[in-house]
Amino acid sequence: MFDDLLSEIRSCRVCEPELQLGANPVIQAHPDATLLIIGQAPGVKVHESSIPWNDASGERLRAWLKIDKATFYDPHKIAIVPMGLCYPGKGKSDDLPPRKECAPLWHKRVIECLPNIKMTLLIGQYAQKHYLDEKPNTLTDTVKQWQKWAPNYVPLPHPSPRNNIWLKKNPWFLDDVIPYIQEHVSKQLAYHDPNT
Repeated sequence: MFDDLLSEIRSCRVCEPELQLGANPVIQAHPDATLLIIGQAPGVKVHESSIPWNDASGERLRAWLKIDKATFYDPHKIAIVPMGLCYPGKGKSDDLPPRKECAPLWHKRVIECLPNIKMTLLIGQYAQKHYLDEKPNTLTDTVKQWQKWAPNYVPLPHPSPRNNIWLKKNPWFLDDVIPYIQEHVSKQLAYHDPNT
């Protein structure tokens, strides 16, 4: 049963000795979901609330997708499976990278239970390096070549406010990539919505 898998994941304590705030795996998924979001790892706010993308980055991500919170947090529509399921802790200048144990331990088992995924958003370099067969030198190069992998995989920069400078330098991203994603997501969610 998928619910048993989610319970197993949420009770995982494999990395707990290494985690500054302890283990709290954050995941959202259901076999009905048509969109999969693979980001990096929860931040402090997400760790404290157990709600994925519950921060300024999440606000921007929802704006990019052109969907509201109710849709975003509906596991029957959107699966959220980060590379690291727990907050990894604070480094010298930023959060630490996602724990390396998570993806090999859980991703394959979860994704095998998601047969309806039509698009996977790979947010940030960790997800892109793990899932893309071809690995361009930089995140910018990867995102520029998004059409190689779309619609199965679409590489994105992190929607963090810290990336405002990157977005200003790369206007093509908001002009070309975001409208494509919005159209695809809108069609899939409308098609999938049992109320329409």
